[in-house]
Amino acid sequence: MPDSMSEQLQQDMECEGLLECFHGLKQLDKACFQALVDAEEPLTVDEIAEAVDRERSTAYRAVQRLLQTGFIGKEQVNYDQGGYYHVYSPTDPSKIADDMQRMLNDWYAKMGQLIREFEDKYESTDAGQRAEG
Repeated sequence: MPDSMSEQLQQDMECEGLLECFHGLKQLDKACFQALVDAEEPLTVDEIAEAVDRERSTAYRAVQRLLQTGFIGKEQVNYDQGGYYHVYSPTDPSKIADDMQRMLNDWYAKMGQLIREFEDKYESTDAGQRAEG
């Protein structure tokens, strides 16, 4: 079960913790993302797997999660004689930050609505019980 909000606020967090907090990314996902950030050019899945010392299939699953969250982009590279392969690179950090800010704003609005619903529900119940007592 996830930590309560009060527990999370008391923990020491680093900015990379946002990857887990917002998107549920795993340690391997963060390592693959860091490998792409550290690289001077886009990497193939095989190169990412080598950088994080994991099997290709394991690295591929992490790459797919990073693609789904928008943290990385995929580009097709064509061979002259036909065929192609894909390379991956990190998304611009400002776009990732904007997406996380938007998600946080949506979450904040939803929590605010739930708090108001909680207050309305239990305020009316509490007032009714006091009138009866």
